[in-house]
Amino acid sequence: MDRIDSMRLLIQVVDSGSFTAAARAAELNTGAVSRAVSDLEKRLRTRLLNRSTRRLSLTAAGARYLERCRLIVANVDLAEEEATDAHLHPTGTLKVHSYSSIGRRYVLPTIRRYREAYPDIVVQLSCSQQMPDLFDGSCDVAIVAALALPDSDLVAHQVGSIYGVLCASKEYLEKRGTPRLPSELPLHDCLTLEVAAPEAGLWTLDGPAGRVEVPIKGVLQTNVSEVIVSGVTSGMGIGILPLFAAVDGLLDGTLVRVLPEFTLQSMNIYAIYPSRHFVDAKIKTWMECLQSNMPQAIQGDELALLSHRTLMFSAVA
Repeated sequence: MDRIDSMRLLIQVVDSGSFTAAARAAELNTGAVSRAVSDLEKRLRTRLLNRSTRRLSLTAAGARYLERCRLIVANVDLAEEEATDAHLHPTGTLKVHSYSSIGRRYVLPTIRRYREAYPDIVVQLSCSQQMPDLFDGSCDVAIVAALALPDSDLVAHQVGSIYGVLCASKEYLEKRGTPRLPSELPLHDCLTLEVAAPEAGLWTLDGPAGRVEVPIKGVLQTNVSEVIVSGVTSGMGIGILPLFAAVDGLLDGTLVRVLPEFTLQSMNIYAIYPSRHFVDAKIKTWMECLQSNMPQAIQGDELALLSHRTLMFSAVA
């Protein structure tokens, strides 16, 4: 077994957590996988893994070596893709990363449409609030929401923009009252999403008369919009939520929009991938699918929210 294949197996062992699982994934026997890792250790004259009957763990040298192995294997894979027709025909596995709420609301339906067009592509979708390292081969395209992106060696395409809205539960508003003006917000408990309110203790609202800044009493700050949804629904206070996290609760009545004539500072949604001389076909076609479908999905949510607001005003009148 050559050194690159042994590196692949080491990565598989660590990622899967056992020699048996790695062997199953590689369609090899467990002994072959164990020998491959042992051969690497003999060549390096150092232990890479601590083995016990219950678990495996990387040694300090093993952790450093694994990081290099990931880069080497990713570069080998890229070289092979560029030397074949991978840049012409979508093949293999597309690895997508997304923020959690965006992934559920917009990315997953886009994946469904993408696979209708390219059923042979396998899609790996990972969701978290952390930006992945797009140069280590663990991700092909990352989809993130941000006010702006810093300069980097990454290629970024804007695939939509969203705004934030203020929400509360009926129970909270019945107990504490419904604010009619932004100036009343300091009297309320406020739940803040970090990405939408970068300056602690201050909300910036856009309304009919322009932009207004309001100091607030923040009782909870988090980087995950689902946590804000849960907190608001349980009556903890008024929360700032991006449209994609708020729309379901507003439409089914578990959330009530506060100060509906105001929105909070818009964020852009970007699809990001490493700059390459050759962009393989699966990334190119995925980007085309995103740019075709995500703006329509966001617009659909905006129209649904607008219709809901119109119906609410009609009911009040």
